[in-house]
Amino acid sequence: MLISRVFLTLIFGLLFCFVDCSSQDKQIDRQPAVAGQFYPADRGELEKLLGQLYARAAASKNLKDVVALISPHAGYIYSGITAASAFNQISPEKEYETIFIIGSSHHLAFEGASIYTQGNFITPLGPILVNTTIVQNILKNNAVFSNRMDAHTREHSLEVQLPLLQYRLKKKFSFVPIVIGTQSTEICQRIADALRPYVQLKNLFVISTDFSHYPSDTDARIVDKATADAIISNSPLNLIKTITNNEQKRIPQLATSLCGWTSVLTLLYMTEKNPLVEFTHIEYKNSGDSNYGEKNRVVGYHAIAVSLQKKKERQAFILSDQDKRVLLKIARKTVIQYVSERKKPAVDEKTLSQVLKKNCGAFVTLKKHGNLRGCIGRFEPDEPLYKIVQDMAIASSTQDYRFSPVDPNEMPELEIEISVLTPMQRISTVEEVELGRHGIYIRKGNRSGTFLPQVATETGWTKEEFLGHCAQDKAGIGWNGWKEAEMFVYEALVFSEKEFDAK
Repeated sequence: MLISRVFLTLIFGLLFCFVDCSSQDKQIDRQPAVAGQFYPADRGELEKLLGQLYARAAASKNLKDVVALISPHAGYIYSGITAASAFNQISPEKEYETIFIIGSSHHLAFEGASIYTQGNFITPLGPILVNTTIVQNILKNNAVFSNRMDAHTREHSLEVQLPLLQYRLKKKFSFVPIVIGTQSTEICQRIADALRPYVQLKNLFVISTDFSHYPSDTDARIVDKATADAIISNSPLNLIKTITNNEQKRIPQLATSLCGWTSVLTLLYMTEKNPLVEFTHIEYKNSGDSNYGEKNRVVGYHAIAVSLQKKKERQAFILSDQDKRVLLKIARKTVIQYVSERKKPAVDEKTLSQVLKKNCGAFVTLKKHGNLRGCIGRFEPDEPLYKIVQDMAIASSTQDYRFSPVDPNEMPELEIEISVLTPMQRISTVEEVELGRHGIYIRKGNRSGTFLPQVATETGWTKEEFLGHCAQDKAGIGWNGWKEAEMFVYEALVFSEKEFDAK
């Protein structure tokens, strides 16, 4: 009897193992989750609607070598025209080796990103193959990726892009479906590190995201422009700061500036160091522009294309001596009037050159008998240069915590120096830092600090001292903190009243 029980147990155990093992090998295609809701489930109706959307979309801008698109993922009746405008930037005859579609999870929060591996994706227009070779390679070599199925089952951000691609491209394609579940910028960087090698002309990245959610039409247009401008600057730091600034403005009904911000941020981490990358804005609409939306509560949609340009000499940012004199006079007049009357003087834009109206970051430094008296600046190129100089002149004279506010009687003794900043570039090794040429910005968590390029020259520090002092004295993360922090470099055009005798 005992032998019989053991025998039966073995048989059932083997049978269970056989069923379990065979089920793991069984392909489970991902079925449509929002067909009939976000777009028609009937093939004929879907093709008819797609034809109408593409007919009303923005035409191709004849961009060469498009490697990425930012496209909305709302219902087609709301965002379909904008999405079609994005896909109109790729040639219907283009044969992509692989298309990577990346979206941020709307249903689950989890570490890292998930790639669907169980099967292919099905839409009313037919199946789309998942590129299993690339998928397995990414999973094998990058622990930040998983293959959890539940991240994809109900997620619409990837699904809604597929019929648009199927309709646009005449040749079949395979793709890599990626859902990002993290809210960590550091993990987004790791995801970007894994995907960066695939940013090539033979591949296409589709970043799925809507923009502002639920403000009024008027507020949405302002917020969405600021967010799009930050993306087009190709600076992850600009994007993070812009989203934070939007939140701090407490705009009525604004739930988010960018629902797929982790996906867009990942794209920027992939492209920020590539000097050949160029972002092009294609179109903006919001749900209030459709026949079904309301103007008092909208969702914003941008179409943006990313292309790889041929190597070319980039036009340098040049300030003429006259421009420098004008900025110095604006700074001095601003400090004098503000410390005396707490008013910022008006500036007549008509008298300014176009260069001074360009958005640039800048620092204003005050010196008294050669000693530092105040220095504050702003990296983000979110306002015209002359306005940044005015604001930083006020800040350096009244808000530098290291010094008491400037007294009006001090003004004859003060010398003003201005540093106009070039966009920051993230670096991966300290070998990229050139003393005297580069300023350094160090960031670890919520702590950060910077030194302007001229600090290295004035102090005579070695590179290690330059980084160590910045990490310890400015960022507060310890002498060696820079070794585990994010580092960025930038250049500065530096000029002072002493140089032009401009007091």
